[in-house]
Amino acid sequence: MNPLRAPSPLRRRRDIHPDDPVWLFDLDNTLHDASRGIFNAIDRRMGDAVARALDLPADQANALRLRYWQRYGATAIGLARHHGVNLRQFLARCHDFDVAPLVHAETGLAARLRGLPGRRIVLTNAPAHYARRVLDALGILQEFDGLWAIDHMMPMGLARPKPSPGLMRMVAARLGVPARRIILVEDTERNLKSARQAGMRTVWLYHPGTPFCRQRSGRDLYVDTRINRLGTLLLQARAGRIPGSRDRA
Repeated sequence: MNPLRAPSPLRRRRDIHPDDPVWLFDLDNTLHDASRGIFNAIDRRMGDAVARALDLPADQANALRLRYWQRYGATAIGLARHHGVNLRQFLARCHDFDVAPLVHAETGLAARLRGLPGRRIVLTNAPAHYARRVLDALGILQEFDGLWAIDHMMPMGLARPKPSPGLMRMVAARLGVPARRIILVEDTERNLKSARQAGMRTVWLYHPGTPFCRQRSGRDLYVDTRINRLGTLLLQARAGRIPGSRDRA
């Protein structure tokens, strides 16, 4: 039995050709520009929460928070594994704020997403309640068929978020389509690498505000396509420049 929960449905299932692709979209710094305000709001709350939970000075709390993020893909996982902090309560506390005034995204995003063939699912290490609020503020909630948040990435009770290669394999198995039909659109390179290891196609949305993002113009071999904005994604998919997005095999 596959231990990964099915993605939370966001709308009624549409008629989709069985050979159409499945698009997996990251949320922060992919579907919207989190670096313009939201990341700062989360960082402040997370730093305060770490300091309070572990009784640490602010500088030590922030250093620990970044170390766990880099090691596990989510600060909350390090806190849960090494300090017994309740993961869901911690994430709820850090993401409990009004996102609407802080959301920034490209214009016409809903129409562009609607033009992509196949299923569209959000795959994010953020908690589900936050992801839904952001998608709703962006006006694109109904453009997605489902949501996989960190709440769903707990097979056997252990959190396994991106960039876990095991998570990517479980995602492909749960979707029930060949991995080559799944396309991950993501700003974080290490997450793209694990998706490629699972046999998925990859689109790197370069965002200079993404932590540990390398400032360069090229791309690695595990990246099929590099884009600088979502506005070019539909054009490239229609032109057949994104492997797996148009051809049916």
